[in-house]
Amino acid sequence: MTNEMVLVLDYGGQYNQLIARRVREEHVYCEVHPYTLSLDEIRAKKPRGIILTGGPNSVYGPGALTSDRALFELGVPVLGICYGSQLMAQVLGGRVEAAPVSEYGRTEITVTASDSRLFTDVSPQTTGWMSHTDYIAALPPGFRITATTANCPIAAMEDAGRGLYAVQFHPEVLHTVEGKKMLRQFVRGICGCAGDWRMDSFVETTVAALRQKIGDGRVLCALSGGVDSSVAAVLLSKAIGKQLTCVFVDHGLLRKNEGDEVAAVFGEDGPYDLNFVRVDASQRFYEKLRGVTDPEKKRKIIGEEFIRVFEAEAKKIGRVDFLAQGTIYPDVIESGLGKSAVIKSHHNVGGLPDHVDFKEIVEPLRLLFKDEVREAGRALGIPEHLVRRQPFPGPGLGIRIIGEVTEEKIKIVQDADAIYREEIAKAGADKDLGQYFAALTNMRSVGVMGDGRTYDYAIALRAVLTSDFMTADSARLPWDVLQTAANRIVNEVKGVNRVLYDCTSKPPATIEFE
Repeated sequence: MTNEMVLVLDYGGQYNQLIARRVREEHVYCEVHPYTLSLDEIRAKKPRGIILTGGPNSVYGPGALTSDRALFELGVPVLGICYGSQLMAQVLGGRVEAAPVSEYGRTEITVTASDSRLFTDVSPQTTGWMSHTDYIAALPPGFRITATTANCPIAAMEDAGRGLYAVQFHPEVLHTVEGKKMLRQFVRGICGCAGDWRMDSFVETTVAALRQKIGDGRVLCALSGGVDSSVAAVLLSKAIGKQLTCVFVDHGLLRKNEGDEVAAVFGEDGPYDLNFVRVDASQRFYEKLRGVTDPEKKRKIIGEEFIRVFEAEAKKIGRVDFLAQGTIYPDVIESGLGKSAVIKSHHNVGGLPDHVDFKEIVEPLRLLFKDEVREAGRALGIPEHLVRRQPFPGPGLGIRIIGEVTEEKIKIVQDADAIYREEIAKAGADKDLGQYFAALTNMRSVGVMGDGRTYDYAIALRAVLTSDFMTADSARLPWDVLQTAANRIVNEVKGVNRVLYDCTSKPPATIEFE
């Protein structure tokens, strides 16, 4: 892959994935690991730099997440962010206390050390995003103050001789106006990374690594037809050819006509030379989901049932050594990493059963963000319309139906979603959207159609703008597009009498509803 790597140690911060994403944007390879990673494991990775994330705890409180002083004596540049900055101060002999005034949100920052390498080309007065109740009250020996705010006398500090830097604010979020400059200066200027993380080299090295790992083994690839699994399938096909069998499980939770569309692309008449198997397992999934309303339970049921179907298909094929999935980095992070909160278990990560009847699971895209997966697809020569295909979660409509999943509800959301997507495409409003879909709420309300009273479901429409799918803003769709879609849905979809539009960003919401 590449020897040039920056390591992110996670202390339970909500922005851990964003830090990694910003480093990757500088074409520097980056991995996120829990703060418990041992010093020997850190040395073995040979990082060019280390970043310590924020976190919800106090460094001086009971059960505080901490690190050995030796972490700061590895001879590797370290950047502490928020909790990470306080941890650096506390471990190295400074003092951290409850701040007299907490700071949240946009805050004016004054850079007091114009010669600080971290703040090269950063304005003397800049805006940062703060989120803290504690602060560094006294510097550790050897450090100097490099930035302040009205309420935080040590908003940034450094011991440049030892390559140690700390900021109380969050440079990784877009609200920190010049945060990208700071992170670029850390990974490129201070850590000396050249920025050689490129998708063409990723494809080349991954294909070689897959050939070596799999040898003469046989692989069953879980192919959904989505961007992630499609890129994984083409990567594997390039690496091992006919040793690969792609199994498409139609779990009955797909978008309208999607099963046939996937078969048209990857089946016998498609452009790819794959061993393609389509399995209709819809009734099997419906039965398992009957009566289940908890979203985490739904995800885990769907994840386990996928594996059981793949195991059954593997027995029909004969010898199968590996199961391949299109797992990507956001799936891994959101399913829980060390002390980080589980946002939602992804069916192909946190939803996997304890026992899997395969020698090993192969996940060639596990360390990529969504936009990097698309770049890899282009490097593989996958047509643009497939690379730009609308994302669709593995659990499908199972997590776009709030509450119990039934065949009646599936039909409702399929039809509503098809109308919504058709109207957006017809208006040409889909060009910049990261994701858009219709979901079925569990809310029923009174309406009137003709001269009669109705008591039917409400459909929620969602459209977001995002590049990495880790954060997202709701899209301001033209009102006439929404109105046309809403009118068609209530008139054409039986069981719906109300349409809502979700204008919540991520965070605090997620892109999907469950």
